[in-house]
Amino acid sequence: MSRNPIPSPQRKPQWLKTRLPVSASFGQVRALLEGHKLHTVCEEAQCPNRWECFSRSTATFLIMGSRCTRNCRFCAVEQGPEDGPDPEEPSRVAQVAADLGLSHVVLTSVTRDDLPDGGASCFAQALASLRSALPGASLEVLVPDFQGSLDALKAVLTSGPDVLNHNLETVSRLYHEVRPQAAYERSLELLAQSKRLAPGIATKSGLMLGLGETEAETERALRDLLACGVDIVTLGQYLQPTRDHLPVERYLTPREFDLWRARAESMGFAAAVSGPFVRSSYQAKEAFGLWLHRKSTP
Repeated sequence: MSRNPIPSPQRKPQWLKTRLPVSASFGQVRALLEGHKLHTVCEEAQCPNRWECFSRSTATFLIMGSRCTRNCRFCAVEQGPEDGPDPEEPSRVAQVAADLGLSHVVLTSVTRDDLPDGGASCFAQALASLRSALPGASLEVLVPDFQGSLDALKAVLTSGPDVLNHNLETVSRLYHEVRPQAAYERSLELLAQSKRLAPGIATKSGLMLGLGETEAETERALRDLLACGVDIVTLGQYLQPTRDHLPVERYLTPREFDLWRARAESMGFAAAVSGPFVRSSYQAKEAFGLWLHRKSTP
């Protein structure tokens, strides 16, 4: 895969400068979330697509608070949870999802290593509430690694999500620097166990590019994911949230992301979403639809 000349990481290239869409829906979604005291990963993690998604009346719900027990060096979510999970949160999430008329709901959380089950029961409760409020919707969960707990993973899977997502985030060599409290093999094992325990549930994972990984390392990570039975993969550009976070080592061009999408599809992934602004939940409904189509096609 050829590399075009890349601008200095200190200055964002032109393709990362976009006009923010403005619509009445943006303000309505924010007001609805604030009124129900709910968090979204869109805002807490400073997702570059939050204006677009809110303007399309969709959002990715962040449960168990807005603060994390881990300190990943790429993530804008604040560290140090202050309170236990809110028992009323699952019903509020379901209410807002219903008010928005969502047909595909993405649910994620901060990592809560301080909880005995890592928050698995909170995911289960939220899924149950969503199933009750939106029986026809497809449900996607983006889960932490639960410190490798198989029981926690089982609790989530038996709650019946349609998609189980867990992000690998980066290549093996960079894990200690990028995700010091996580483990590359542990994340792969969670994905492999998910497919083994619930083969009918789509598995999904994502990578950030531009942290200093090589092309060969990225391909190896994709092949590792495929070997674990991952169906859907996302690839996006790492963007430094603040000066205290890891710097961007390289900005990949849109063409490079197109090539990675084509390569991932040729490897055998049912769906690959790849682009500078792509994040885990970006075009989640469409990616799930591709998996369903692939699954039903002989």
